Amino acid sequence: MLESVKIQRRQSEVRQALAELAGAEALTDEARAKIDALDKEYGDNERKLRAALIAEEEERRAAGQELETRDGREWADMLAGFEMRQVALALDEGRVLEGQTAEIVQELREKGGYRGVPVPWEALEQRVGETVASGTPDPVMTRPIIDRLFPQSVAARLGGQMIQIASGQAEWPVTTSAVSAGWADGETGTVAGPTVYATTDRNLSPDQTLGITMKITRKAMKQSGAALEQAVRRDMAGAIAAELDKAAFLGAGSAGEPLGVIAGAGTYGLTSTAIDATATWGAFRDAIVRFMTANAVSAPSGVRLLIRPETYAVLDGEWFDTGSGVTEWDRLVKNVPAGNIAMSANALAAPSGSPAAATALLTTNSGGVAPFFIGTWGAVDLIRDPYSDATSGGLRLTALATVDITVARPAQLEVLTGIQAAT
Repeated sequence: MLESVKIQRRQSEVRQALAELAGAEALTDEARAKIDALDKEYGDNERKLRAALIAEEEERRAAGQELETRDGREWADMLAGFEMRQVALALDEGRVLEGQTAEIVQELREKGGYRGVPVPWEALEQRVGETVASGTPDPVMTRPIIDRLFPQSVAARLGGQMIQIASGQAEWPVTTSAVSAGWADGETGTVAGPTVYATTDRNLSPDQTLGITMKITRKAMKQSGAALEQAVRRDMAGAIAAELDKAAFLGAGSAGEPLGVIAGAGTYGLTSTAIDATATWGAFRDAIVRFMTANAVSAPSGVRLLIRPETYAVLDGEWFDTGSGVTEWDRLVKNVPAGNIAMSANALAAPSGSPAAATALLTTNSGGVAPFFIGTWGAVDLIRDPYSDATSGGLRLTALATVDITVARPAQLEVLTGIQAAT
């Protein structure tokens, strides 16, 4: 037992004894002596308690960190043993789930309702050490971090954060006020203020359902063996990641789709600037300067950029100075790191108009807040269709995921339009 706990228990006993003596109708010499002794002991114990708490502070801090991280580590260790192959066989043959897979599925069922077998989002992440196609998968560890679920996706590279929500509607408070400082004008002057510290709630609601369908033939089930584990996870993760990337930026906000960042720029209040010129470093530089001025990004290296492949082709084929060997693309990556630039034909619409022009997006993480959020509810619900492929003995699976998208601070994003492919 910690010394501080022992002292606190003794202090409680002393207070109880003093309360009994204080309730006496008359104080005798013996009672006065007891009160003086108990009062002195109480004072001494208070000093001992402060010393014990200081001595035990490091031990308490270490114990607190252990308690905070233990649950996360245990869940990560369990996820490392989750097998998609067991889920597929359970849906196809009715085989009973075993081991860590069964424990995870049971825990997910207790937290939410699923028609099929719940699959945790982390299980779709490509694991270190996995082989491809004909090889045997060797899962080492699943990273239990939702915002890195699809590390190669455009949404992740642009700084978007995935948030896992157990149930219901979630609000994400973001500071939107501009608290200002000011100097007092003279000895009796007052300083600036008061300025209201305000936050805006960004809502994520479970109104959109993303679904993918997989068809596994009877031959594949019988021949693949353990390789089916990696194949199912890779194909499912790839399909979900591609559709999330598209919806995150181009979602129409209707017909079941969430409202994407670029498609909903007006609704979200994003700044949209028309370049109406050929793609050059100068055009992007001017936009980056405006972006930096608007949201206090300290350097171009803090800006993330999303462009079309056609825009890259123009930048890389345009000489800054004939004979120098320096292209407009070289000038761009000299200021904006190549790792901060994402190129996608899926997340951005194809160039259109005359001359053909594309769109680009600038984002930044400000104060640790992601520019936009992708909310997911519960786990992926994996359901079997027992009828469509019954005659061939195949297995048809439908994976359902509830997803929503919202923008954090509009000042952390800017849309560029009219980026022409040629003069």
